[in-house]
Amino acid sequence: MGLHMKPGLKAASACGAIVFSLMSSAWAEQQAAAPVDGPSSLREVYQDWSVACSIQDNARVCSLSQDQVQQNGQRLLAVEIQRRADGSTVATLLLPFGILLDPGVTPQVDDQPPLSRQRFRTCLPTGCLAVFSIDAATLGKLRGGSVLKLNVTTDAETPLTFPVSLHGLTAALDRMVALSAR
Repeated sequence: MGLHMKPGLKAASACGAIVFSLMSSAWAEQQAAAPVDGPSSLREVYQDWSVACSIQDNARVCSLSQDQVQQNGQRLLAVEIQRRADGSTVATLLLPFGILLDPGVTPQVDDQPPLSRQRFRTCLPTGCLAVFSIDAATLGKLRGGSVLKLNVTTDAETPLTFPVSLHGLTAALDRMVALSAR
C-alpha cells in the first residue's frame, strides 16, 4: 500500500478528528460563555501542517498537526504539536499497529543524529501513542529541517522509517504561538 499525503484542506479535516475529538465536549460547553475575542474555533493550513484552535476553560488552546493517510483513506500516522500554558512544547505521535512497542520510536530530523528514543504511552483502536516534550534545541532543529523521520522496528524486527514533512512547520508554529497568546 502506498503512502499518499493529503496536505491542505483534506489533511486539516483529517487532523481535526484527532485534535478535536478529545476536546469537543469541553469546547461545546465553553463556546457560549467564553470571553475570548475572535472565533470560538479556527483551522488554518500552512503547507503540510494545519493549525487548529478552540476554546477550553475560557482560554484559546491551539495545536498544529499533520495527518498522513493511505490511498484507501485509512490513517497511517498523525503528529500533533501543542504549546502548553507554561510555555513548554509537547508532541504526540500516533503510529500504526504492526510495530514493536518495546524499542519505541526514535525521531530524527533530516540526517542529523537521532533524538532520544521515545516510549509508547498506550495503544488505542486507531494506533499507538508516544507523547514527549520538545526542548528549544529540538524545536530549532525541526524549524530548520525538511523531514522528520520516525524510526521504528516492525513486528518482523526490521527497521522502518515514517517520513513527516516539515514544510510549513515554521509558519504553523509561529501562528500557533501568536494565536495562543491572544
